[in-house]
Amino acid sequence: MSMSMSLSVDEAGRALADPAAYADDARLHAALALLRREAPVHRVESPGYNPFWAITRHADVMEVERDNTLFVNAPRPLLTTAEFDAIRREQRATGRELRTLVHMDDPQHRVVRAIGADWFRPKAMRALEPRVRELARRYVDRMVEHGGACDFVTQIGVHYPLYVILSLLGLPESDFPRMLKLTQELFGGADEELRRGAGVQEQIATLMDFFAYFRALTESRRATPTDDLASAIANARVDGEPLSDVDTASYYVIIATAGHDTTSATIAGGLHALIDHPDQLDRLRDDPGLLPAAAEEMIRWVTPVKGFMRTATADTHIAGVPIAEGESVLLSYPSANRDEDVFADPFRFDVGRDPNRHLAFGFGVHFCLGAALARMETRAFFAELLPRLDSIELAGDPELSATTFVGGLKHLPIRYTLT
Repeated sequence: MSMSMSLSVDEAGRALADPAAYADDARLHAALALLRREAPVHRVESPGYNPFWAITRHADVMEVERDNTLFVNAPRPLLTTAEFDAIRREQRATGRELRTLVHMDDPQHRVVRAIGADWFRPKAMRALEPRVRELARRYVDRMVEHGGACDFVTQIGVHYPLYVILSLLGLPESDFPRMLKLTQELFGGADEELRRGAGVQEQIATLMDFFAYFRALTESRRATPTDDLASAIANARVDGEPLSDVDTASYYVIIATAGHDTTSATIAGGLHALIDHPDQLDRLRDDPGLLPAAAEEMIRWVTPVKGFMRTATADTHIAGVPIAEGESVLLSYPSANRDEDVFADPFRFDVGRDPNRHLAFGFGVHFCLGAALARMETRAFFAELLPRLDSIELAGDPELSATTFVGGLKHLPIRYTLT
């Protein structure tokens, strides 16, 4: 990986607020490497955004994640434009804010997170594993049906984890295409191909469409409970009271979107990495026992969640740099996951990497609720694909989505022979 691009530190910092940078791996990682080396805690002032501090080293990201009372999620958990920040402030003031687990802090976060936690514990994952394997087989079979060539992302990658998570929620298959489109519009708001429109109001409209869908689902599950995660959320009680319509819908949104978009990005990006590193593909096919380590490396390599924000509740320091009360920091996971101080040869894709202390699922109290499911889906897909794969190559240029939050490949044209 060449790091020879000529960037100033300020230009590197502004790349973190530029969705196009995340669609250009070379540009992004050149910027992040420069920041880690010269300004690991760097104040970013970028047009259209409120200022923030970029945190790019693994150790510093960990320090912030560990102290969830000094650094809190509210009121700015995501890097969004100043215009969007203002709209969210107005929604919060009037009680209309969609608040997912991402937006909450303890003690509320702990109580609300517990509602869905049992559905992602090891016992539940073991019960779900046969279904996940069955779906993995179905989508590898679908690759065969495509006749040896496909756009892996649009024809396979986005559908398999979507089917898993929406089945867990208990949504009808007829609604899956709608959920896929809404998710792509939500996370692809900065991408010309994926977004609904260029303005903030179109992003708000996407959230409102999610809200309307899940409000109807809540009413249905409260009237007629069923044995699925949607019913568990709809009928949950906190301090003896059901969740508000806003909080119920917010819970569904985070499960239904993050529960599949991040995994599809990992699987597609992992396949791309294997194509680009045929020695690692051969190594993995020769030793299937490496699959758990390979899945972790794919997750590190892709890092689908690009960053979360935290806000300081008191004056403090990070790596000796003063951070004032009320100032926000951006935790850059792609940077932490390429930190030369933590990962040997971090720009080498290594299916046997051990240890692999990546932070793609976050750390601490906000560690990803669905991490075990994402790992299982990734392992299951490649466990089904690799024994049947005779050859594979790119059939065009892969394309990454423009984003500052969640993203990965949006196109991966491939040719292959499968049995």
